[in-house]
Amino acid sequence: MQDTDVRIRAARPEDVPEIAALFADDALGGHGDTTDPEVLPDYLAAFQRIAASPNETLYVADRHGEIVGTFQTLVTTTMTARGSSAMIIEAVQTRADCRGQGIGAAMIAFAIERARAEDVRLVQLTSNAARTDAHRFYARLGFAPSHLGFKLKLK
Repeated sequence: MQDTDVRIRAARPEDVPEIAALFADDALGGHGDTTDPEVLPDYLAAFQRIAASPNETLYVADRHGEIVGTFQTLVTTTMTARGSSAMIIEAVQTRADCRGQGIGAAMIAFAIERARAEDVRLVQLTSNAARTDAHRFYARLGFAPSHLGFKLKLK
């Protein structure tokens, strides 16, 4: 079922508990997210850092007043490609009971339009290697695997 009543908007501080709940409900992500009220200040501090950045934006997908998805964008400029900019889409999450309803596609389409409006060269994202459904989803939207990513955990 596709729901056209989804509105993508910049996240607000009052959205933070629902955003955290989206990530806490994701067993595959393994980031240790939680809805424990004691750690809400950590999420709020992260929200404030993102909101203060001129290059980052945290978004939510709002359907009838409920947060049903979230994602973040970062526009970065590098010396490669003659100093062009790229948009990185990060932390894409759709509420588990709302998957398959066009919410993820609406969020990615919104990000791509923002990238076009900012005249960036490309849009890129990474996806957990275990998320094969997500990989098929991104391929359907026109994304192609191109690089191998590496991480070094510091904490």
